[in-house]
Amino acid sequence: MVHESTAPDQRFFVLTGGPGSGKTALIEGLARAGFARSVEAGRGVIQDQVAIGGPALPWHDRTAFAELMLCWEMRSWHMALAQAGAVFFDRGIPDVAGYLRLQGLPVPGHVEKAVRLFRYNRRVFITPPWREIFAQDRERRQDFDEAVRTYDTMVATYAGYSYELVEIPRTGVEERVRFVIGHAGVA
Repeated sequence: MVHESTAPDQRFFVLTGGPGSGKTALIEGLARAGFARSVEAGRGVIQDQVAIGGPALPWHDRTAFAELMLCWEMRSWHMALAQAGAVFFDRGIPDVAGYLRLQGLPVPGHVEKAVRLFRYNRRVFITPPWREIFAQDRERRQDFDEAVRTYDTMVATYAGYSYELVEIPRTGVEERVRFVIGHAGVA
């Protein structure tokens, strides 16, 4: 059982994977089950940048987009410290490094340092590519092939930062919620 006094690297759980693989629906299911959660940085940054006419968008300035995602993820990590018990993150700081690698961009030293300083539970949950539920929208412009490449990049990135990946089965949301709760040991 995870208690509120437990260190972040014990009670902070990341859900990662490619776009359109059911992460957000799963996070919402975990929230309905009473767990604290974060909001995905990428989608939030895109929505905010579009609203203000900002340039930090993945189709305009990928480096600026990554910097804003990094700030968002660090703030989410800090805000989670005030939450009791387990907190589930819709992506984490290593996702920013993975995004940069996926784009063929260098991972700056400050991003590497953030990945080392802001740790999560060693067990990271990853949603595999799932063509049947994949859909594009205003913020998600990637195609399914890029979703697969993103998944592969996140596997390599998290493993490279000494996280243990647990693949979530392609099942309904409630079954996925039970799977994550059971494997996180937070029932």
